[in-house]
Amino acid sequence: MNMYVSNLGFHASDDDLRELFRPFGQVSSAKVITDRTTGKSRGFGFVEMGSVSDATLAMKELDGKDVDGRRIAVSAAKEREERPGRKW
Repeated sequence: MNMYVSNLGFHASDDDLRELFRPFGQVSSAKVITDRTTGKSRGFGFVEMGSVSDATLAMKELDGKDVDGRRIAVSAAKEREERPGRKW
């Protein structure tokens, strides 16, 4: 199950995100989204866990939790919508 995590600290790394979710089960992937130009965190990321029950527990326990002075939000990720291509 893929989850969306928002309001992360701007210094959070992929490893930090993985470690945050690890107590709830096996983390398949953890990715903090970064700005293409600066390489700095955009304050959100995605975590994927193989087990729906583990992910559900993680969402329940971590949503609204204070992490490094910021209250994070954790929810099920929505499928990415196709955006129309630019015509030049």
